[in-house]
Amino acid sequence: MQILAVDIASTLVDDATALVTGFGRAFLRFATGPIDRIANACDIAGVLTERRATFRMWRANRGRARHEGRRISLLGRLSPFRSLAHLT
Repeated sequence: MQILAVDIASTLVDDATALVTGFGRAFLRFATGPIDRIANACDIAGVLTERRATFRMWRANRGRARHEGRRISLLGRLSPFRSLAHLT
C-alpha cells in the first residue's frame, strides 16, 4: 500500500514539473518573440539559420551520444539569449 502512495505522489510531482516547464517555455517563447523577429531581420549572412540547423542536428543525435559530466544549468536553459551567444 505504501508503494502505491509513493507512486501516486511521484507521478503528481512529475506532472507538476512538466506543467511548470511547459508554461515556462510558452512564456519565454511569447516574451522573446519580438527579439527573435528583430534578430532574424538583422541576420543578413544567415548565421542564425545555420546555427538553428546545427542545433537541430545536434539535438537529434544527442540521444545516441550523451555528454557525461557536462550539465547545463537551469538559467542556461531558460535564457532568452542562449541562441545568440555565439554572436558575441
